[in-house]
Amino acid sequence: MSLWYYEQSGVIPYRILKGKIEVLLVTSRNKKKWIIPKGLVEEGFTSQESAAKEALEEAGVEGFVHFERIGKYKYEKWGGLCVVDVYLLGVEKIHETWLEHYARKRKWFPISDAVEKVERKKLKKIIKSIPEYLLESQ
Repeated sequence: MSLWYYEQSGVIPYRILKGKIEVLLVTSRNKKKWIIPKGLVEEGFTSQESAAKEALEEAGVEGFVHFERIGKYKYEKWGGLCVVDVYLLGVEKIHETWLEHYARKRKWFPISDAVEKVERKKLKKIIKSIPEYLLESQ
């Protein structure tokens, strides 16, 4: 049995408020799980450009996508394997309404709370690594 392979990219939008890093999570479409904005890498887009587009559509934020991937995780969906390259997005603009605002909630969380909210173990590990990654990239 062969599996389909889907290349996805996602972002973890972040901001630094009063010296503390906060990350923005969105709910899944059914509003049952806290996740990061992600989607298929669209033809003609780099992985980073596609991730930025997902951040705008799913979370209503724009900003600077870090060039280097912060992590990668896999999950099964659509009868295949989705492989998600994850980038950080330094939020510069927050829109009051956005394309999927009717279907999703968004909320800022401190790193430790975000780790508790997401379900995927690999994503938890990626979120935990954000402070170290940001220190190294300065």
